[in-house]
Amino acid sequence: MTEPTDETKLTRTKRKWAAEGKFLTGKVVRGEHERLPPGQHLVRDWPILDLGMTPQVSEQSFRLDVIGAVEHPVSWNFSQFKAQPQTSFVTDIHCVTTWSRYDNRWDGVSTRDLLDVVMPRPEARFVELYSSDGYTTNLTIEDFAAEDAIVAHSWEGKPLTRDHGGPVRLVVPHLYFWKSAKWINRVHFLDRNKPGFWERNGYHDRGDPWNEERYS
Repeated sequence: MTEPTDETKLTRTKRKWAAEGKFLTGKVVRGEHERLPPGQHLVRDWPILDLGMTPQVSEQSFRLDVIGAVEHPVSWNFSQFKAQPQTSFVTDIHCVTTWSRYDNRWDGVSTRDLLDVVMPRPEARFVELYSSDGYTTNLTIEDFAAEDAIVAHSWEGKPLTRDHGGPVRLVVPHLYFWKSAKWINRVHFLDRNKPGFWERNGYHDRGDPWNEERYS
């Protein structure tokens, strides 16, 4: 899997933001009872952000490979993916570009149910995520296994649109949304950290909105 090489206007702009530390407020972490992270503002719509390429992935052509340091690797087509235990979560979105959206309903396979199927080996400490447009991002296994993280096929009761990562995307609500890879097609469990596209281009390795971990 090779990552995209086309330099889009958005990519150039976001690299510049990382270099300049744009949007950083310098505020301390807010209390857990406060819902909006520092530097964020609420929106009602759902902005579309990607690398400028929208892959043509249908339910018929979809495949999700879960590989690496696991006891039981899997390769699911869409029907097999939908045959796994299904979960619904309602969570917030926090994008590094400063917008947040409350109360998004997701339907799909929880990451904890996925972990139960593949059974990571003791050395599995990190997860690398691959998308059909060549995008990659990285997570610790603890972040991937968050209680409300989900590999989602639906949003607000309807199938995910292509622009928003359909047919299947990851959603990890407690981290900035670039960690929630669109058009996901591979989950690779590793014994070492392997930074992804934005992490190698000036973004923070973890991306906790409450600690304002926007940039490296």
